[in-house]
Amino acid sequence: MLEILAVRLLAPYVGLTLQTTTAIIGAALAGIATGAAIGGYLAARTNTRRLVVWLLVSGGLLALLIVPFVRWLGPGARGGGEFAALGITFVTLVPAAAMLSAVSPAVAHLQLHDLRASGTVVGRLSAWATAGALIGTFGTGFVLVPLMPVSSAVLIIGAVLVLAGIALGITSQTLSSTVAAGVAIAAIVLGGMTTSLHSPCTVETVYNCVIIEADAAQPGGYELILDDGHHSYVDLNHPTYLKYIYVRWIAEGINSFSQPQVPLNVVFIGGGGFTLPQWLAATRPGSRSNVLELDTELVDIDEERLGLHTSPVLRAMTGDARISMLEVAADSADVVVGDAFGHHSVPWHLMTAEWLDEVQRVLKPGGLYALNVIDFPPLDLLRAEAATLLEAFADVRLVALPGQHGEPYGGNAVFYASDQQIPRRTHSSAENAVTYSRADVEEIAGNSEPLRDDYAPVDQLLTLP
Repeated sequence: MLEILAVRLLAPYVGLTLQTTTAIIGAALAGIATGAAIGGYLAARTNTRRLVVWLLVSGGLLALLIVPFVRWLGPGARGGGEFAALGITFVTLVPAAAMLSAVSPAVAHLQLHDLRASGTVVGRLSAWATAGALIGTFGTGFVLVPLMPVSSAVLIIGAVLVLAGIALGITSQTLSSTVAAGVAIAAIVLGGMTTSLHSPCTVETVYNCVIIEADAAQPGGYELILDDGHHSYVDLNHPTYLKYIYVRWIAEGINSFSQPQVPLNVVFIGGGGFTLPQWLAATRPGSRSNVLELDTELVDIDEERLGLHTSPVLRAMTGDARISMLEVAADSADVVVGDAFGHHSVPWHLMTAEWLDEVQRVLKPGGLYALNVIDFPPLDLLRAEAATLLEAFADVRLVALPGQHGEPYGGNAVFYASDQQIPRRTHSSAENAVTYSRADVEEIAGNSEPLRDDYAPVDQLLTLP
């Protein structure tokens, strides 16, 4: 349970990628292995009942320290990626994991009175431990995280562990009432520290730590931050204002590809702050937007705080876009916009050839697919996606800031793709961007292999600054 919650606690500071999740799991396993070895060693050399009591109590107290440590260390770890995740996890989670993992071998030592029954005892304890792990995993993912803030869940786990240790200590007469009172006071103090340290999140949803920052320089302007990535800028007073460069590239691409003022049917993959759908409604009245957004609670937050008004012409379909897209009618969209990237988070299943089959199914003949990709030199992910798009579409272009040698500089880049030749007028020059032709995109792709559901190592291909 603590391992799953640690991933959520650290996401606002180190992001949520395959590498950071792997670092957290690996560090937790190191704590589990260490605790199992130490628990077995101590069980054979000390009063085992007293040992179990103090392991539970100490594990609970260390669990209560997890949130304060993350809140203290997290801001300094921003930008550190998997190394920062590994470091913070070793400081916060490993001690608690080691202490709690020492309980199992200690209990096994208590249960083993006859070597002839060792298989039965070890098997029974292993079964109970696995059952507990299953209950903890499903209970955390399906109950605790949707029900309450992550910090509250960690606080409850720590308190339950401490109370269990005190109860066991008193009933087994291995813990005096004075010591039990002292432990309870320590737990209350640590719990108070947890509650006094405010979460960086404005709202915690099932998927994101949502932060909404008001723009002091622009009345009505708000920045939407999900975990540690800036996702959207919304100006409540000027819905046509597009702050981010890549958003302007998408908007200019749509405008130059289509006839002026003509209403469009557009499918947006990723909602964020719904900046582009609201821009489309303001600049092309009568347009219809179908927004596929993973996070249901984020849509509610957009409606409550960022001026979103859903309607029959601006729909929000919640759930994973790979599934939601199946409900979108074939040949129904003039434009599909792919904007589900976060700074660290890469939706690999929305970058493969199989996904592009769905995009083509939804697009009208001659429609436009505009895709935002984030990558930095050597641009391996950008090259792989270029190869994937070139294989699927008749014409592909790329808008990006140019580097010293003519190739994209890195950062955000926007692909334009269509099953017909894209008109020459379709381009963007916002912030001195360059629109690369199909021939240029082929050169950028080089020998890169197209991404497929069976093999899409996007986390390994992605390079961050």
